[in-house]
Amino acid sequence: MPLFKGSTIPMGTPITWIGLISLPLSIYFGISKFQEPTHTLYKYLGPLLTLSLFAAFLWVPISYVLAGNLSFSFSEKEGFQGGQSAMKWFWGYSYGVVILPLVLLLAHWIWALAKGLKK
Repeated sequence: MPLFKGSTIPMGTPITWIGLISLPLSIYFGISKFQEPTHTLYKYLGPLLTLSLFAAFLWVPISYVLAGNLSFSFSEKEGFQGGQSAMKWFWGYSYGVVILPLVLLLAHWIWALAKGLKK
């Protein structure tokens, strides 16, 4: 479904983009240790979370460069842009944008659980 009447941009593109940006932002604003790191672990996790936020912001421009269109559709053509090799990069990048903040959240949970068990 187009974003607006006469548009070639599908509605899913901005919706997905907002979701990808919201994931690292919700972790950042939901866990105060990422905002004010008190432990060495969070001094490393914080910049990685910032990196994941930048990767999420750049998802549309990078995906556009890879696909050559804003619907992010790929074909069987020989060249890189819009081809099968670009599609592999697109999916790898897209999965990475989602997986990195989830791994950081998991690291936080494991650290909090280990710290709680220690007490």
